[in-house]
Amino acid sequence: MLEGVYVDNIMMHSETRVYPTEPQISAGLVVGTQSFYKYGLRESSYPTLSLVDELKDAYGNVIPAGHYELALSDERDFLILIQSKQALAIIPVFKVEVDMSEYAQVHDKKSLKKKKKEEQKIAKTNAKREKQGLPPINEEQDIYQEASIEWIPSGSYYLIRYERDDVKAWGAIKG
Repeated sequence: MLEGVYVDNIMMHSETRVYPTEPQISAGLVVGTQSFYKYGLRESSYPTLSLVDELKDAYGNVIPAGHYELALSDERDFLILIQSKQALAIIPVFKVEVDMSEYAQVHDKKSLKKKKKEEQKIAKTNAKREKQGLPPINEEQDIYQEASIEWIPSGSYYLIRYERDDVKAWGAIKG
């Protein structure tokens, strides 16, 4: 019996799948309500840079192909390539832009007052949750973030673009 249907000689039919196409509800638990979904570690707050080919420098150092986190240093003069919470490469930044167009809207009295109200509401909810023995909630807003890499043949270097919220930075690796 397969998914409520009696099937004879299941392997003879190429279009019939032995396994269900989507996760099923088991033991009364809905997918996404298990503890490893609810209380798992947060995703990274850095954009992800995907390298298709390995990068080599003049000294023979190699960065293998894969997915990496790209972070901007506090002084905004280096991009840091991170894998498994370990820095693999430091890339110099040659240009940084900060978009100040929304700065006035975010820091005016009305928006600061609204933000303070929201923080008080979250603190109140967290106090109630703490009394019941539940973990606190964090209302974090989604932040736009993007990282990309491209080969510039005229200068024979890789251009790395970093963008997170209102900060954009460009770095280069000589190829």
